[in-house]
Amino acid sequence: MTAPLHARILLVDDHPLFRVALSEALKQVSPTLMLDQAASLKEALDHLKSHDVSLICLDLSLGDSSDFMGLNLLRHDYPSVPVVVVSASQTAGIAHRALDFGASGFIPKTVDLPVMIQAFKAILAGDIWIPAEGSVVDEDEQGEAASKIASLTPAQLRVLEGLVRGQLNKQIAYEMDITVATVKAHVTAIFKKLGVINRTQAVLLAQSLFVEQAG
Repeated sequence: MTAPLHARILLVDDHPLFRVALSEALKQVSPTLMLDQAASLKEALDHLKSHDVSLICLDLSLGDSSDFMGLNLLRHDYPSVPVVVVSASQTAGIAHRALDFGASGFIPKTVDLPVMIQAFKAILAGDIWIPAEGSVVDEDEQGEAASKIASLTPAQLRVLEGLVRGQLNKQIAYEMDITVATVKAHVTAIFKKLGVINRTQAVLLAQSLFVEQAG
């Protein structure tokens, strides 16, 4: 999907100063871009219910979402809207893992302004962009694990996030406003899709894809 240079872009980052930095970079790409902001995943989802956007810029580490959970939910709920991850993480292979989860690009927060502008121009033109140093793929099973987690539904992803946080079924049920029986059904489906037999294995599989530092 190619976004025109008068497109509406949603910046999702819980650091106000970095949202300002992103805004400045995007204004240099095109002064006609319309920029909206959200400080949490919930704010982003609420915004998307009433606004059509052409691109989402997502920080991996938010107050109400961590690692690839937010990206997964956005790709499931809004599959036609491209998402570019903008993160401080330096974890090896993270750029390719972001692409595995459906991102249209990965921009490190550490790049200088000209590189960030170049990245946004490429992504707005419909290209996939990752930094050159992100081209080395980890030789392990992370790609397969990412595909398994990406197959989960939005509700299953929320339940999995609860498991990762160590919540009980009743706590997950309360937060999601569903019954404990429904949570148990989701957990069973998660185990089947991930090819695991218990919560510990499901959590370890999810954590194997998580970033090593806040993004």
